[in-house]
Amino acid sequence: MLQGWIQIALTLLIVVTLTPFFGHYLAKVFMEERTLLDPVLNPVERGLYSLIGVRLKENMTGWQYARAIVYSNAVMAILIFAIIMFQPFLPFNPTGIPAPTWDTALHTTISFITNTNQQHYSGETYLSYASQMWGLGYPMFTSAATGLAVGIAFIRGLTGRPLGNFYVDLMRAITRVLLPISIVGAIILIIAGVPETLAGPLVVPTLEDPAINQAIARGPVAHFEIIKELGENGGGFFAINSAHPFENPNGFTNLLQLVAILSIPSSLIYTYGIFANNIKQSWLIYLIPFSILVGFIIVTAIGEYNGNPLVKTLLGVDQAPNLEGKEVRFGWAQSALYAVATTGTMTGAVNSLHDSFMPNGGFSTLSNMFFQIVFGGQGTGTAYLFAYLILAVFVTGLMVGRTPEFLGRKIEKREVVLASFLILLVHPIAILLPSAITLAFPDLQGISNPGFHGLTQVIYEYASAAANNGSGFEGLVDSQPSPIAIEAGATTSTTALWWNLSTCFSLLVGRYVPITALLFLADSMSRKQPVPATAGTLRTDTGLFTGVTAGVILILGALTFFPVLALGPVAEAFQIVNGIG
Repeated sequence: MLQGWIQIALTLLIVVTLTPFFGHYLAKVFMEERTLLDPVLNPVERGLYSLIGVRLKENMTGWQYARAIVYSNAVMAILIFAIIMFQPFLPFNPTGIPAPTWDTALHTTISFITNTNQQHYSGETYLSYASQMWGLGYPMFTSAATGLAVGIAFIRGLTGRPLGNFYVDLMRAITRVLLPISIVGAIILIIAGVPETLAGPLVVPTLEDPAINQAIARGPVAHFEIIKELGENGGGFFAINSAHPFENPNGFTNLLQLVAILSIPSSLIYTYGIFANNIKQSWLIYLIPFSILVGFIIVTAIGEYNGNPLVKTLLGVDQAPNLEGKEVRFGWAQSALYAVATTGTMTGAVNSLHDSFMPNGGFSTLSNMFFQIVFGGQGTGTAYLFAYLILAVFVTGLMVGRTPEFLGRKIEKREVVLASFLILLVHPIAILLPSAITLAFPDLQGISNPGFHGLTQVIYEYASAAANNGSGFEGLVDSQPSPIAIEAGATTSTTALWWNLSTCFSLLVGRYVPITALLFLADSMSRKQPVPATAGTLRTDTGLFTGVTAGVILILGALTFFPVLALGPVAEAFQIVNGIG
């Protein structure tokens, strides 16, 4: 037991130690200070900007920034959909996989362009290497860079600066942050045992009967894997994601993936401190998501270590720790840590099956996706956190009778409306509306486990889509037959069609509506004239205000989704405690 807790503590210590260094680097990149890569990349970037007609020093308004995101993402989505549908005619298809169904291709396209990577397919049997590398690898960089650009634009607006230019921010996020780290990370993963090859599946005789052959899928995995984690994408090259030994072969690669998952979203809070010239406040704000993260890790890890008491009651076997759905090489501790980290940061990669976790784990992972601020999505998680901060300033100002101000700028009706719309309306609608429709029509559900757990499966799928997370509780009939099976005569599934199309709604609403609201909010803050601090100014860089903000987050986030948590993992926990199978 102690070894597991030490592993968790050391991993978190590494992340906290890296935060100021990475945060400083991100600030240098987006404040356009000199970095080591500038002599090489500046001439290349200037040529690209000239080619596409981007003016380096031209700042955008919130509407222009949002419009640039939507237009560029739409063009990229058309390209990705075409690559997937035309994969039979493209190179790097050693197994001759036909095109998937249109709804699978559409869902996959929208899922990857929104940085969600929710997968209703198995990569090794549905997609060719070309589709994986070009169709999916490409948006893994651009969608992550889009989120990072939005986070930086929000920080700029919050601190009274112009929002910047989306295309410049997108380019710098890729060339200065994601690409160089991914190149180094991919090389390290190859050394650690992750394959990187264009060769087809390896055919070998089975151990049970040498006369029977088995095909072992492989491919260009290492470069796919590192951007999957660093960009908070989460989509696996193989069906079982980072539980697969070719994606995550050992404890070292697991540690590397966890650090990559947590590094950018945690460091962005420190980057804000540099922009605001208030490092103290950035560390105080950092404590909010970090404390929630640690709390959920403890809750989840305790549940997995103690196991399921029903197994002992009904079968007379002690099931502690709970290793169902887990890789023995990671055990209960690293599985619990990975699950909470990947849902807190909206990465969505998995090294174990979340469906097999105890209700503690279901509660923690769902809550992470409801809050969206436990470091949160790439860039957008930081922006969400500060939207909560603005609401906390407003609430606190009302309680003490002071004018709500943040960084010397008044919080007025427009800012409160945008923050409330973002937190209290958009996210719940994107989750609860399609969930209610699905639960109302049993033929659409495809639930493998009825009861409280089945409810959690449905809510989790839409929460994962709306939060741009991508992980799944699994157990749902949300996948069409493989292209090869359909070619052999298998019929398509109406249930899978519903899941593909309904989650597209949550994916799009959960991505682009909040981004637009965040940019409008940042634009509004950037236009306000700073007000000199007085004795009556509410200070936001104190421990007391940080505690109030944490309370606002827990109240607004928890109460909105409390009924579904109570009917899902909480009810299931009581069911297990009472000995009901």
